[in-house]
Amino acid sequence: MEDLFVKKQNMKNLYWMTVMFITLVISSCSSEQSLQEYYIANAENPNFMSFDLPSSLLNLDQAELSAAEKEAASSVKKLNILAFPKKPENEADYLVQKNTIKSILKGSDYSELMKMNTPYGKATLQLKEDGDTIDEVIIYGDNDEKGLVLVRVLGDDMNPASFVKLIQAMEKSNFDGKGLEELGDLIKS
Repeated sequence: MEDLFVKKQNMKNLYWMTVMFITLVISSCSSEQSLQEYYIANAENPNFMSFDLPSSLLNLDQAELSAAEKEAASSVKKLNILAFPKKPENEADYLVQKNTIKSILKGSDYSELMKMNTPYGKATLQLKEDGDTIDEVIIYGDNDEKGLVLVRVLGDDMNPASFVKLIQAMEKSNFDGKGLEELGDLIKS
């Protein structure tokens, strides 16, 4: 019986080492993988929770906003969210995914706006700019006990000045988190 347990454990270890090796080979062959490609490739990964949310879910249209805040809010189209809840059985894949995301974000396409240490873990806020406008805002956070979360805020003609106004607008909205219960559970656990 004990021998069967050892064999089973060895097979599990072999499986995860193979997954890590294949992932490393694939990511090294495609060293210029974009965040969008990463998101699409992992949206169906059973270790990830994936959400595509329209900006209307944030209830910005119902908040009392200034003209500048309305303009900023209208530039946001949707949010792509990938969350990886860490469990003992997916620890090897967690490490691979964490390193892959960090590698993509260190690419020349993204500029780091700020780093944060929160009660939930470490986080960064990054921008992908195209001249005077922002193509996307990236919020990435990880916690080696809980997992990781990657949020892409996508829009049209977003600019750094209006992004601050957008944050102010989100504070005025009555967004109650409906549709994000699973993500909240990941952060709290």
